[in-house]
Amino acid sequence: MKIATINIPDDYLECIEVLVNLGYYPSRSEVIRECLKQFFGKEGQLNESLRVENFQAVKAAQMERMIH
Repeated sequence: MKIATINIPDDYLECIEVLVNLGYYPSRSEVIRECLKQFFGKEGQLNESLRVENFQAVKAAQMERMIH
């Protein structure tokens, strides 16, 4: 796992703190991981489209159009 520093609105942080303080999650990091897991799980197609190979293919196609 890697560390990522993020900026979030105060309201979000307050909600995260409530969930941790109530014992629903052991840490703020776990809340954020669960949110991301649910987001990417629901967005399976988005998850697939975020693969590096897909970006490279799109970039190549754009470059080809610019040349011709």
